[in-house]
Amino acid sequence: MLYDVKQSVMDALDASRTILEYTTGHTLETYRQNSRDIAAVERKFEILGEAFKRIDAADPSFRAHFSEMGKIIGMRNRLIHGYDVVSDETVWATVQEKIPALMEKLAEWLDEQ
Repeated sequence: MLYDVKQSVMDALDASRTILEYTTGHTLETYRQNSRDIAAVERKFEILGEAFKRIDAADPSFRAHFSEMGKIIGMRNRLIHGYDVVSDETVWATVQEKIPALMEKLAEWLDEQ
C-alpha cells in the first residue's frame, strides 16, 4: 500500500502535539498515577511510530532528514509488542527530551512543502 508522506507527517505532528497536551502539568509521579493519561500518551506514541513506519515505506530517503525514525518506530513496536515491559520513566523522558524537537523538525518539513 502506498502512503501519503505529507499526511503521515501531519499525523505524526498531531500525535506529538497531543502527547504534550496530555502531559502538560504533570510530573513523572503524577503521570504515573493517571492510568488514563498513560494509555492516551502510549496510544499517541503508537500512532507516531506508525506514521513514521508509513513514511519509511513510502519514501525510505526520508530517514536522511529524520535520523530518529528508527528509534520512533522501535518505540512503537515496544509499546505494542512489549507492553508489559514499557517503562513510564522511558516514556516520560522521551516526552520531555525528544518530542519538542521532533515537533519542530516536523513543522519545518511541512513548511518546506
